[in-house]
Amino acid sequence: MSPRIVSSPTEFRDACDAARRQGARQVGFVPTMGALHEGHLALVREAKRRAPFVAASIFVNPTQFGPNEDFSRYPRDLSSDVTKLAGVGADLVFAPEPGAMYPKGEETRVHVGALAVPLCGRFRPGHFEGVATVVTKLFALAGSCVAVFGKKDYQQLAILRRLAMDLFFSVEVVGHPIVREPDGLAMSSRNAYLSPPDRQRALALSRGLVAAWRAFAAGERGAAALRGVARGEVEGGADSIDYVEVTDADSLAPYEGGVKVGDRALVAIACRIGATRLIDNVVLGEDPAPVPPVGSVVR
Repeated sequence: MSPRIVSSPTEFRDACDAARRQGARQVGFVPTMGALHEGHLALVREAKRRAPFVAASIFVNPTQFGPNEDFSRYPRDLSSDVTKLAGVGADLVFAPEPGAMYPKGEETRVHVGALAVPLCGRFRPGHFEGVATVVTKLFALAGSCVAVFGKKDYQQLAILRRLAMDLFFSVEVVGHPIVREPDGLAMSSRNAYLSPPDRQRALALSRGLVAAWRAFAAGERGAAALRGVARGEVEGGADSIDYVEVTDADSLAPYEGGVKVGDRALVAIACRIGATRLIDNVVLGEDPAPVPPVGSVVR
């Protein structure tokens, strides 16, 4: 069955409320920007595992894009997205227009704190404020729910967990493991921008993560050494690097100098392959090894 499609915030709220009144022990919710791939569909499956009624939103949020970013060309294909959501059992799709989410005269934004400062916060000013604002609106409409987000956007996940806690939303924020292509590339809507040669060069991200994972597994705890082995792989493929960073997995505070990491640490990468900005990460001491690219030699 095809999911019901609504575009009005009021309709979305009413549909979620109706599902709870009709006996759904929980509502599952998967916020997306569309251009859905297997990574998104895995989130919907996880929501379906946790709740009998699952809603997904499709909204390319203008407030999280900077002035020189890809808002205008971000891929949009609602019909295809709805077909994919039907295939994994979504019950409801909320696909609003920007004017519905940001009505005329609106002026409220949700400020985020220290979690938004490092990593992508340094390179995308205002991005996480835009994310926090739109997700606050979506949580307010969805009501009590379990909301599933991908761990590829690890910083975003940490911020949204904090947001739900700080603002007393009746929302359980669940992080789902990164879904990868067989060759190791993390699934992303922006992968569609990559030319075939750039697609191969993008494997440098997963090579860097595998290198750090293997070093950690072999006993390396020096943050600088872990960062160095990861960066060495990324430099071989990226046109430019925003960061290759090793941070505390909870606070996201970077480990500096000769500091040694503990039992868990985040290795996070953001770089450009051609004109496309890609991100990836692994939590050392927690995540399995990212799938190494076929035939690769990780030093």
